[in-house]
Amino acid sequence: MRPQRVPQLREALRDIPNFPGLTMTKAEGFTAPASIQKRSVKDELTDFTPKVQLSVLVDDDMVETIRSTIIKVCTTGQFGDGLVWTVDVNTMHRIRNGESMLSPLSPTPKDPS
Repeated sequence: MRPQRVPQLREALRDIPNFPGLTMTKAEGFTAPASIQKRSVKDELTDFTPKVQLSVLVDDDMVETIRSTIIKVCTTGQFGDGLVWTVDVNTMHRIRNGESMLSPLSPTPKDPS
């Protein structure tokens, strides 16, 4: 997605009840050449543009709400708006303690110390 949309998206996602948070990675990307009309050699060599990749782990019942929020907030109607995709995650473990989690929304156990 376009980096300029991050502030608006952050606010919109924070408004979703029980939104668990996200990881944001800076990236660069370009649009598929076949989807753009005639391009110059300069365009072909310098077309990488700054992007942001988001990763969000949520329960199935939150996927559509989050997907539609991302699309609504990040759409400009221009080439390069980005993609949204979903992937099933079968298992996850907290790095901190190796705990197996059934859900990204599982409450964090209280520290016994």
